[in-house]
Amino acid sequence: MAQQETQEGVDQIIEEVPRRGVSRGFLLTLLLIAGLAVGGYFAFLNFIQPQMEANQQGKPLEVPGSKFAEKEPREMGVMYPLEPFLINLARSNGKQYLKVSLTLELSSPEVRPEVKANEFKIVDSILLLLSSKTREDVISLQGKFKLKDEIATRVNRFLVMGHVKDVYFSEFIVQ
Repeated sequence: MAQQETQEGVDQIIEEVPRRGVSRGFLLTLLLIAGLAVGGYFAFLNFIQPQMEANQQGKPLEVPGSKFAEKEPREMGVMYPLEPFLINLARSNGKQYLKVSLTLELSSPEVRPEVKANEFKIVDSILLLLSSKTREDVISLQGKFKLKDEIATRVNRFLVMGHVKDVYFSEFIVQ
């Protein structure tokens, strides 16, 4: 009985004495923080610092092996913005619509008066094209590029002195 009381007393003292060892969770947390610090330093040296230096020198960052590094910047043509289009999509029974804001890039400044003179015909042609599209036609990236080409082709039918080089979407909402 005395041994049992002594053993219970020892167990009670052991439970009250705080553990002095370092827990495994604390070591893992410390190791994770150190790894993040080293990774952040590596990212700063290899990605952020070269961009900062290029910005300070006023020249664009050149990435070796990039397909964009060799190309000369393309000169933009004359821009002609059109009013936004809001149309019901085909086969949606009025439940789905498309809102598109676009800008035409013209081949030369001389084309602007010709576009202005034919703007009603151009808008009508684009409206008919957009209203013939279904949600599936315009939701994918390929569908958007195809739509840009179709718009440029339709507008170019009305132009004699020049042409539309490209079409840019500034707003494209399908709902």
